Amino acid sequence: MQDSFRLWDWPLRLFHWLLAGSVTAALLTGWLGGSLMPWHARLGSLVLGLLVFRLVWGLCGSTYARWGYILRSLAGLPRYLRGQWQAAGHNPLGVLSVLAMLGLLFAQVLSGLLATDDIATHGPLQPLVSAATSDWLSGLHRQGKWWLLALIGLHVTAIGFYALRGKPLWRAMLSGRARREHAQQADARGGRWPVALLALLLAVAVVWAVERLPAHFMPAPAAAAPALAW
Repeated sequence: MQDSFRLWDWPLRLFHWLLAGSVTAALLTGWLGGSLMPWHARLGSLVLGLLVFRLVWGLCGSTYARWGYILRSLAGLPRYLRGQWQAAGHNPLGVLSVLAMLGLLFAQVLSGLLATDDIATHGPLQPLVSAATSDWLSGLHRQGKWWLLALIGLHVTAIGFYALRGKPLWRAMLSGRARREHAQQADARGGRWPVALLALLLAVAVVWAVERLPAHFMPAPAAAAPALAW
């Protein structure tokens, strides 16, 4: 049996599949609209929580999930293009794809929080900005789905390309282990469940704050004028 090593920790794998499912569902509910728009908003809140979790996990997760390691991999792009890159985790082009995907998802979530459909659904932060700003962000949110679909298409294409070359990357995102090809590919360390629980609690707290706290800062509605006595 070929030697393997621990690559992706279970919180990162769970994040990955939950994000894939929630983004897919958010795209579908947003596309269909109508009575599904409340679900689109709920899924947006779920994506926000997942993104916050990933940000935190990049600081306290296991070796290959940390931002420091990911950014160092990006610095190896010239060596990768020369065919000299040997390391574990995402290759430099994969890092660019991950950063682009996470950045676009953050932009979509933020614009959705401030957007409105002018009918029945609006983001929890929408009352904090002017109508003109909200309309502008709503337009960006609608256009952003095309960029998101393009990135998802590139991601799936890349996975299929590597699978055809005998490197099924999706298996490592299921099992957490990958085939060892170089001596630099050592087992990931860290990423234990108590730290994952703290990251999860922080993500939940951020979502709760975004959805609940703005209402406390809204101006109270003007009191109705007293009825005149005749």
